[in-house]
Amino acid sequence: MPSTEYRDALNDALERMDDLGYERGHGVDLASHGPMGAEALAALGHEDEVARWVGRYRKALDHHAPPAARFPLDPADPSSWRPALGAFDRAGDWEALFARELADAPWRDVLVRWWPRLLPGLFAGLTHGLIRTAHAVRGLHAAGADATGLQLTELARGLAYWAARYAELPGAPSLNGTLTLPSAVAALPRDPQDGGLTPGAVRHRLDALTDHPGYHESLTRLAPEHAPRLLGDMTLQFTDVYLGHPEVAPVPLVHGVTAPAAARLVLPHLPHELYEPTLARLWQVHTALLLAFTTDRRGEGSDAWRDELPDLPSLADQAARAADHGDEHVIKFTEACLREYTLRPDPRYRAAAHAAQRRIPRLDAGGGVGAVSRRAV
Repeated sequence: MPSTEYRDALNDALERMDDLGYERGHGVDLASHGPMGAEALAALGHEDEVARWVGRYRKALDHHAPPAARFPLDPADPSSWRPALGAFDRAGDWEALFARELADAPWRDVLVRWWPRLLPGLFAGLTHGLIRTAHAVRGLHAAGADATGLQLTELARGLAYWAARYAELPGAPSLNGTLTLPSAVAALPRDPQDGGLTPGAVRHRLDALTDHPGYHESLTRLAPEHAPRLLGDMTLQFTDVYLGHPEVAPVPLVHGVTAPAAARLVLPHLPHELYEPTLARLWQVHTALLLAFTTDRRGEGSDAWRDELPDLPSLADQAARAADHGDEHVIKFTEACLREYTLRPDPRYRAAAHAAQRRIPRLDAGGGVGAVSRRAV
């Protein structure tokens, strides 16, 4: 159970970042990672570094202004809220809606009510709607009866960002196949295309998913599996993918790990009937990430990752290095990899975290320059 220090550091960070908008950057739409990074840093056991990190993070890139609420959304009327899904100019209205919902009902009830409504748009902000929601859920669960208004507001904002950047991928994923996750990834045809891995080429490949040979077939190839086991297969497989593609910009593929690791934080608070649809949507996101950001299998499934092992520090040192590095993706990715490693001690988790710390620039060296614009993906 997280400590009092964790809860105090988290609430202090949320107070320090209460004025930040949902996105940041100049001419791009980069998801705000402040609350997520602060919570992950505290979860790594570096609560005493959180306040200093928040200061570093705020200086790295200017955030857009918080969105203002304009027109109320009625949660009981789908004709009111459905048209606002994916409308970022309604982010303030979404936040107001979830704030009202959380004021009137326990947070778990709100989460269960909205999870199936938002799930088809899981790709929202490159899965940052899900991830921000999950970090908020972990904090609320840790606080128990002592949960604060700041923490409830953060959950409202996580759900609101998911709704406002809601993005459905084509096709209907389901777990009706016969393949294990490694086999399903190996069976997915990669298609080298003109444009390489430029943002424009990535955007084009995402827009053309429905016409990609093998995309729709892939969505139904995966066999059903016990949810915790399949989540572990997903995080492990995508550490392998991350390690096997040093040619790809160092941030996008981390979400193949952090998204299912985030779902693991939330699933205990959901009814079992939502497990399989969640896993199916995660596999759909994984398929899209592979087709958008990789054009071949490169080093996947090889022993190339073992090159990272000789220099691995201890678990505690690896967490400390993430805290010192400061990039929000490095912090979140390291926390997810080390958490998954405790459940399944495969060295690829630690090797992937080590690789990310080397590949992604430090926060002080570029303000999260490895981040990917939502417009680009």
